[in-house]
Amino acid sequence: MNGETILRCSKCGAKNRVLISKLSSNPKCGKCGETLSYPDGAVSISEVDMGKEVMEETLPTVVDFWAPWCGPCRMMGPVLEEIAREYSGRVKVVKINSDDNPGLSLKYKIQGIPTLILFRDGKEVDRLIGAAPKEQVLQFLRLYPVAG
Repeated sequence: MNGETILRCSKCGAKNRVLISKLSSNPKCGKCGETLSYPDGAVSISEVDMGKEVMEETLPTVVDFWAPWCGPCRMMGPVLEEIAREYSGRVKVVKINSDDNPGLSLKYKIQGIPTLILFRDGKEVDRLIGAAPKEQVLQFLRLYPVAG
């Protein structure tokens, strides 16, 4: 990673290039002056939010398809939350409950959970299927300069 990230302003939609070292100083949008925000943990969404939270997102976004009854999914939850906090402002982690959002599971051809899909600029670039340790998830992210 080159030490920068791009954050979209939630007010005006402008893309803002921000030094990662400056994320903690509440950077402002260069166009409208609004404080730029980004999640500091995993974000749970539904089908209604997919466009804004994933397809229009400027940060590389990992979408976790999971279900509350799934043991491996529950094991992955804390790992993904930790990654979301550690790489806040550089990667976004989104959680989608497959049981509550069957249309998204069908659209993305989810055949087993947990399934992680990595999106960049609204396009799927890779998948990781099944439970994986943190190191493997970070390796998955390193393939597309996000983490590390």
